[in-house]
Amino acid sequence: MMLDRLLRKSESFDRLDHLTAKAATQLRRALDGRAVDRALRGSWLGHPVHPLAVTVPIGAWVSSAVFDALRKRDAARLCVAVGVVTVPTAVVTGLAEFSRLSPVQRRVGALHYLAIVAAQACYVTSHRCRTRGSHGAGAWWGLAGLAAVSAGGALGGHLSYALGAGVYEWQRGPET
Repeated sequence: MMLDRLLRKSESFDRLDHLTAKAATQLRRALDGRAVDRALRGSWLGHPVHPLAVTVPIGAWVSSAVFDALRKRDAARLCVAVGVVTVPTAVVTGLAEFSRLSPVQRRVGALHYLAIVAAQACYVTSHRCRTRGSHGAGAWWGLAGLAAVSAGGALGGHLSYALGAGVYEWQRGPET
């Protein structure tokens, strides 16, 4: 499949290795052993927080596209805003996870992060357009944001399912 090949290709994107290693080291140094690290990574829950935190902005943004299709402008604008204001929680919990990734996982994680930054920029622009009365432009920016968040989600899924990032981090593993 073409998508699988593209996702696998992201594992060899080594141009950012120096920056991602440095970022991971600094994050680990800032968080390691602290209560905030355990809170952000989900030790209190027995499950990483990041996959849970991303559901709110993704759900809000998908809903905004549905409301745009139904010509429910106010509802669409509200959903865009909800997504925009909840992304920081997802980003912070993702960065806490990023600090513990292997070099190959960090490559995919960096691309995942960049896709989400692009999505957030599109949705901020979308909200700005909608607030100024340009709902059509806002809807188009929303579609661009949905494409970016979809790419980011595919990379995040690849990171977790294919590369095992965060898997059984707080558990012993499945019962046999």
